[in-house]
Amino acid sequence: MAIPFVDLNPQHRACRKELDAALCRVLDSGTYILGPEVEAFEAEYAAYCGAAHCVGVGSGLDAMHLALLAMDIGPGDEVIVPSLTYIATWLAVSHCGAQPVPVEPCEATCNLDPERVEAAITPRTRAIIPVHLYGLPVDLDPILAIARRHGLKVLEDAAQAHGAGYRGTRIGAHGDAVAWSFYPGKNLGALGDGGAVTTADARIAQRLYALRNYGSSTKYVHSVRGFNSRLDPLQAAVLRVKLPRLDTWNAERRDIATRYSAGLDGSGLELPSVPGWADPVWHLYVVRSEERDRLQQSLADAGIATGIHYPTPPHRQGAYAGLGLCPGSLPISEQIHAQVLSLPMYPGMTATQVDEVIAAIWNARITAA
Repeated sequence: MAIPFVDLNPQHRACRKELDAALCRVLDSGTYILGPEVEAFEAEYAAYCGAAHCVGVGSGLDAMHLALLAMDIGPGDEVIVPSLTYIATWLAVSHCGAQPVPVEPCEATCNLDPERVEAAITPRTRAIIPVHLYGLPVDLDPILAIARRHGLKVLEDAAQAHGAGYRGTRIGAHGDAVAWSFYPGKNLGALGDGGAVTTADARIAQRLYALRNYGSSTKYVHSVRGFNSRLDPLQAAVLRVKLPRLDTWNAERRDIATRYSAGLDGSGLELPSVPGWADPVWHLYVVRSEERDRLQQSLADAGIATGIHYPTPPHRQGAYAGLGLCPGSLPISEQIHAQVLSLPMYPGMTATQVDEVIAAIWNARITAA
């Protein structure tokens, strides 16, 4: 049996009638830019996250970029970013004219290491972007404490952490703002691109409303140089159908992760580590091995698709060659990038499929590090 890396069909089948009705509702409304559908989703998602405000935008990258602009980040500023993340985190900083300053992760969690953050702060530092990588929350308390001591903003990148919990509270309002992606494969995914920013700060929210809409809060009155980045009503309608199911789908992901962890214990792989204060939502189940490429090929031969998140760290991409960060300059990140392998993970994946993946890994006979 071929096992895909991700399959969205099971969750869409479960709510197909509601999705059809939602799309028809938007079609019949005659409102195709912003409007009541977007406003309703923004209110519902803000309530879900425990945030005062939610501003829908065109993508997860736009969410980070516009949030930084709303925080007055610009040319000459520095923003601390994880060295281990998708390049969008860095791009958002660069699009503001600011400089991304990479900090290495904790080896156990792959998330930004709070103990390394303070040493990276300079007089030009204006913000920190912790990323809740793979759906596992960052340890926010020490990062927020550092930010308060130095007068810095904190923008959380929660593109993979919809519904995740940190010390008993859902991610969504711990930092000054939280950026979300609704890319189709996310835990809460649209049928195309979409994003949002949640925040408790009314000033940030009001600036975002203008920035996403050509810099305008009143039609044809443009207070700032803005952008065209508005969450589409069709996508908002889809997200409204899916949001009430998110916790159930996340519970399925947790069950799959538990089955993987039990079945792969002693397999030779380094398995995900979850601190006691974290409630991850398992956007990805990522294992590590020095024999990653051989394992991936062995699984492919068995009809099992996998992913690598991510093959090349941002500082080794051509887009950031100008930073002059040579191989070996961020060794923890580079080692993790060379070892990670993401196993199939999605709501609707059966126990039989999970067991087939586990059996195929054991058959690959990976040597423990």
